[in-house]
Amino acid sequence: MTDRPGDGPAGSSGGSATAPPTWGERKGGEASLRGSRGPLLYSDVIRERWRRPRFRGELPGASAVAEDVNPLCGDRVRLMVALEGDRVATARFVGDSCAICTASADVLAELVVGRSRAEALRVDTADVLAVLQADIRPTRMRCVTLPLSVFAMALNGKS
Repeated sequence: MTDRPGDGPAGSSGGSATAPPTWGERKGGEASLRGSRGPLLYSDVIRERWRRPRFRGELPGASAVAEDVNPLCGDRVRLMVALEGDRVATARFVGDSCAICTASADVLAELVVGRSRAEALRVDTADVLAVLQADIRPTRMRCVTLPLSVFAMALNGKS
């Protein structure tokens, strides 16, 4: 069993002095995302957007809707977009997906609101990754791109 900071007496890790900690510490004693094996998968932005997405929910009267699933992992995302003329007035998503996919859908919805249809379709993986502030492994990149492809399907009339 690996001890975590705070499990033992005050100021000790509860384990031997030579064992690497399971959790690192930041200044001020906060637990960090760096363990003995390097950075963990989820950035603070991904964790926040997964736990408290800003654009999750149904969008009654949406102008465009599309849904898709990643058959490799089971992530399912439905994006709904309300257009006012040629502009994206609002966007919402629902789905059953991992933290990365949920965070990506939430960020995408935020990035496209207020843009023209053409500008919104130019939002790409690099734009989403810049907001997520994460290095996503190639094996998980489809988690980021699924919302983008669903959004393009919605705006191009393919559901």
